[in-house]
Amino acid sequence: MDRKQSILEAAIKSFSLFGYKATTMDQIAKLANVGKGTIYTFYANKEELFSEIIAGILHEMRSVADSSYNPELSFFENAHQALTSLLEYRNKHQLTVKLLQEKNELGTRVVDQGLSRVEQMIINYIKERIEAAIKKGEIKNCDPEVTAFILLKLYVALVVDWEKNHPPLSKDDIANLFQLYFMNGLSVKG
Repeated sequence: MDRKQSILEAAIKSFSLFGYKATTMDQIAKLANVGKGTIYTFYANKEELFSEIIAGILHEMRSVADSSYNPELSFFENAHQALTSLLEYRNKHQLTVKLLQEKNELGTRVVDQGLSRVEQMIINYIKERIEAAIKKGEIKNCDPEVTAFILLKLYVALVVDWEKNHPPLSKDDIANLFQLYFMNGLSVKG
């Protein structure tokens, strides 16, 4: 394995265990079994290293969403599948879980910016799908970016926020609520 990849993997492990703020370049060097100076041959600082890791997460999330897309299904079914897959990925990926915890507990600026990039990628992905659905006449004309934002926030509310004080909703329950509260309003069928 090349040294840059070792450094990336060590950084992911350290950020996942300790969070961004508590991770040091010394820890990353030790985990990667390289000198600290070697890290600086690839990355100017911890923030740049973190940014590359976030870019990798975004790429993985795009792959997760793309793999859930089925051209045989309706926009509504695909939107549900993609959002469910993305939120499951985000909530089970050890690094994103730790980053969400750090953002909530410490409000680390760099972490907040990284998670904002993740959210914006999801919104942009949904926006692309909404634009395609509008062109195909599957849904009403609407502002795709605002609609994507609302769609994501609805899913987060139903999947994450609801579970803080209630039993989890099933995928079918979420799909039904999604249809009731969101998609009926966009449907061209009335």
